Amino acid sequence: MSQCLTAELLLGQLNSTHSDADVRRILSQAFDAVEKSYFEAIGDALAEKANLQSQIPEGVLFHQLSPQCQKLSDRLGVLEQEVNGGATAVVALILNNKLYIANVGTNRALLCKSTSDGQNQVIQISQAHTTDNEDELARLAQLGLDPNRLRQTSLIGGQSSTRRIGDYKVKFNYSDMDVLSSAKNKPIIAEPEIHGGQSLEGVTGFLLLMSEGLIKALESAHGPEQANQEMVAMVAAELAQQNSLEAAAQSVVERVKRLHHDAFVSGRQRASHCSRHEDMTLLVRTVNYPLADGSLTPTQGGRIYPVSVPYSNSQSTSKTSVTLSLVMPSQGTLTNGTNTASTLEGGTPTPGQSPTATLQSTNTQTQSSSSSSGDGSLFRQRGSQAAQPDETGRVPPYVDFTEFYSLWGSEHSDGQSTQGGLGPQ
Repeated sequence: MSQCLTAELLLGQLNSTHSDADVRRILSQAFDAVEKSYFEAIGDALAEKANLQSQIPEGVLFHQLSPQCQKLSDRLGVLEQEVNGGATAVVALILNNKLYIANVGTNRALLCKSTSDGQNQVIQISQAHTTDNEDELARLAQLGLDPNRLRQTSLIGGQSSTRRIGDYKVKFNYSDMDVLSSAKNKPIIAEPEIHGGQSLEGVTGFLLLMSEGLIKALESAHGPEQANQEMVAMVAAELAQQNSLEAAAQSVVERVKRLHHDAFVSGRQRASHCSRHEDMTLLVRTVNYPLADGSLTPTQGGRIYPVSVPYSNSQSTSKTSVTLSLVMPSQGTLTNGTNTASTLEGGTPTPGQSPTATLQSTNTQTQSSSSSSGDGSLFRQRGSQAAQPDETGRVPPYVDFTEFYSLWGSEHSDGQSTQGGLGPQ
């Protein structure tokens, strides 16, 4: 999804002569084109789904179906998941030293500006498109929907977002959904809310693009009141200590995960809010902001570093992914901008379990992964020859203790044989 969005923006569509209105139009067209291409891509699956539905008797329980129809029903379930897929997305575009933010769904964009007195001014640029958003409720009310009922429903089609890319079932069958049936037109849309351009001239600071999972994890642990300020403070603290954005982003994501876990196991007031979390993704872009080694980030030129993070929710009826993209159209000489993205997957365990998570990070040159144990330690990178974790997050043994156990058995047998000579029993 993120690759498609950036392709719709960087294949000659944008240039330095475009006005703010032109840029907003092109951004909106990009989202529309990506959704249309998605629906075209699932055309074969929709046709197969319709064919299978015509072959399976209606109103018959699964265990009452013939073996052949049960196989068709299983296949139908797979197709349902495929065609019901969707994505929320936030895109940051920097053109002519201006920042544009295009958002669909529940991700968040923050711009932090450093003031002359050393303080951090935090600006939340995007707003979540949910039934808690009064502007969204007003939009839906104009289509004939009941705002009060929408507030009570909270989830629409299994998701909290009122704008998203894809999700065929909701987009084309909303009239069959009780809460949306009175809508005069499609209520769930992929039209982005666009902010900008905001001049970056003379700005020193950094831009954060965050998935809903990251911000919700922090809000669950500490409350929503100061979540933006806390996130900016954590990023600023890590940028002051780390010499790369990759390391800073990794540390912030792991730090939020640890706060979420600690709140859960504490059993205190907010523990009930922290039983699980979605995948957490953070993308950082600095603007003339010094890292620990004193390096600065150019604001002109650059490359694209998108990240798309799928996640599953056991309570959802739709398959959803999160797309965060930072787009830097090349201007003159192509230079490397300073961007990084970190992703942490995994849920909060119940007390007594050891949480295992996987962190994936991408920047200009590297892609790495690490695992986190429940001791709260930060990620530590192994050498390039070290064994990698398996699918359970465990590192297989890579030291052969055969000789040790053999010698131990000889010294301690006292006339008694050890089983296979493999150490104490």
